[in-house]
Amino acid sequence: MKKELIFRGVATALATPFDAHGIDYRAFAKMIDFQLTNGVDALVVCGTTGEASTLTDSEKRELIDFAVKQTRKRVPVIAGTGGNDTKKACALSEYAASVNADAILAVTPYYNKCTQKGLLSYYNDIASASGLPFIAYSVPARTGMRIEPETAKRISENPLALGFKDAGDSISDTAKVISLCREDLPIYSGNDDRIIPVLSLGGNGVISVMSNLIPKEVKKLCSLFFDGEIRRAAKLQTELIPLCDILRSEVNPIPLKAALAEKGLCQNILRAPLTNLSEEYTEQLKKVMSELE
Repeated sequence: MKKELIFRGVATALATPFDAHGIDYRAFAKMIDFQLTNGVDALVVCGTTGEASTLTDSEKRELIDFAVKQTRKRVPVIAGTGGNDTKKACALSEYAASVNADAILAVTPYYNKCTQKGLLSYYNDIASASGLPFIAYSVPARTGMRIEPETAKRISENPLALGFKDAGDSISDTAKVISLCREDLPIYSGNDDRIIPVLSLGGNGVISVMSNLIPKEVKKLCSLFFDGEIRRAAKLQTELIPLCDILRSEVNPIPLKAALAEKGLCQNILRAPLTNLSEEYTEQLKKVMSELE
């Protein structure tokens, strides 16, 4: 049986705005409304871009609840609930379900890591705890482990496994996951510079960082591809490479926060140990952004 997609197209991995007192919910509402006005297909809260690793448990719960209420079911809200402690990941996933989040995004365990067998149990346990569809998230550069293609195939056997966010470095691994899983595990690019390559292999969209800034353009990129205008989609992808590059000039979301502040969407405040973007890259960022306007 073909699985129903959580979304097709663009899900923005939302940054978490801070002020001097904590989370700036006025700015967060503004950011969500900016995304919805510009036609994104889903929103991710408490992901990597949202600085989830430095949010408290109560802040994560507040952010998920707020995003659900602010979005009002206009698009799916996907809650980042993964971590290196299965028990905590299950509890947060269960909470996300209780406040009507639509799905969860669960990064692989990090630091303590686990075997591929442990990884399969981790995802099955999270799914059982919440009853929500989930997207498995592989980002080995950050976590020190990856979801092997054969493990992805095993994960796809769970009826709640409705996505695989691929933020790895190997497009051949992406192709192998798609080859093994087919429609049983929809694939989403986790890298903004590889949206078209992943779509061309059979992917269903992107969980995007740069759509925090240019949601309409990232949506257009996917729409052009889905509409069969491959050359135009590829051209737009290449035109956006300078932005992709500057957003990776320092650890995400350092450059993104500077760019969001430049657009007036939130303050340029990050949680330690992250620090503000260097002066050298700040000037480059401003130049790239001005060229996109």
